[in-house]
Amino acid sequence: MSRQQGRNKKVNTELVSDCRYISYRNLIRKRELFGMDFLFDEVPNKIVPFDFQTFLNCNEQFVIGTTDCESGQAVYYNKTEHGNDILKIIRASSSVPFIAPAVEYDNRKLLDGGIIDPIPVLKAQADGYEKNVVIMTKPEGYEKQRNKFSGLAKILYRKYPKIAENLVDHYRFYNETISYMNQEEQKDNFYVIQPSVQLPISGIERNKEKLVNLYNLGYIDAQYHYENLLNWLEK
Repeated sequence: MSRQQGRNKKVNTELVSDCRYISYRNLIRKRELFGMDFLFDEVPNKIVPFDFQTFLNCNEQFVIGTTDCESGQAVYYNKTEHGNDILKIIRASSSVPFIAPAVEYDNRKLLDGGIIDPIPVLKAQADGYEKNVVIMTKPEGYEKQRNKFSGLAKILYRKYPKIAENLVDHYRFYNETISYMNQEEQKDNFYVIQPSVQLPISGIERNKEKLVNLYNLGYIDAQYHYENLLNWLEK
């Protein structure tokens, strides 16, 4: 939406070896595995500048999902109403439990939106979008299992019991959404793009070669779907 092709590739592959990006030092010092100040301030404002003006002026809608720590419910923000705070909201949406602290915004404490709404297809439909393209990070047939560390949630998030409950049930939310997506795909309401192969890569991967391979796979898979996707959109 900022019309900066290749920018995210540069950030995610060329800066990943910087300890300010991701390191256990961050976790010890700031209780965050990823350097959130680095990623949401230094990088977009100084190191690999993000074109905020183009982003804010583009016609496309941009909606970010977060999870309210008190209620445990999803809270969504759009760039039209919250454009000036977009980095803080994305930071909140990227604050994964256990490895990042909550972000204070809008008189709330917010965490990753994926806790309660891992694939926000119902939100898209509620907003009036009848045909939805869903881009997944896991291959077809993948199902989440209960996280073996989910029991820690009741201890670490004892001040926020709703968050603790959601973390325990997160795998169920995900799998139920996948089931719903499959039904909608059969009705031709969704077009789902999933990785053609599952690459051996960690969620906190720092190997540049593996990250470049992942990026290239996404590009190849997009090319494969291109014509079918256009035909589907024109139906």
